[in-house]
Amino acid sequence: MSIDMDFITKDRERIKKEYLREEARRPASTARGIHHTALLASDVRRSIEFYQGLLEFPLTEIFENRDYAGSDHFFFDVGAGNLLAFFTLPGLDLGEYAEVLGGLHHIAISVTTEKWDYLRAKLDDAGVDYLIESKSSIYFKGPDGERLELLADPLGEMYGTKVL
Repeated sequence: MSIDMDFITKDRERIKKEYLREEARRPASTARGIHHTALLASDVRRSIEFYQGLLEFPLTEIFENRDYAGSDHFFFDVGAGNLLAFFTLPGLDLGEYAEVLGGLHHIAISVTTEKWDYLRAKLDDAGVDYLIESKSSIYFKGPDGERLELLADPLGEMYGTKVL
């Protein structure tokens, strides 16, 4: 399969010219923020030990999911008023996490440089495999195979580019 990089680059520039507004002309969003991102968990305790115990994202609530009897819905505070949530769906064989086109690629969570170093050391101590990219991103998998990123760039920036 051949990829026409010249076309892709030129098309990206056309899209930017057509849709991207400079900050002063950009309207305010109708949204207040992401209330929560919801993933599936196969084991509540294992997820709590990973997200609260290892990554130090406090568990904020757990209750039965309204859509599926016996299912748990639980939440972790990932800062800035944002939550990472999980569902359990007992009795359903959902199989392993799969990264597919049209599906979730990864969740990037902003941390300070100091916390990035601290959490990297905790990942090392816990034997969690990870990949470092651009000297500010750590990619690794959660307990059910979900891909996570700890990003040491400030909110609204990515690799030195202002994105918000």
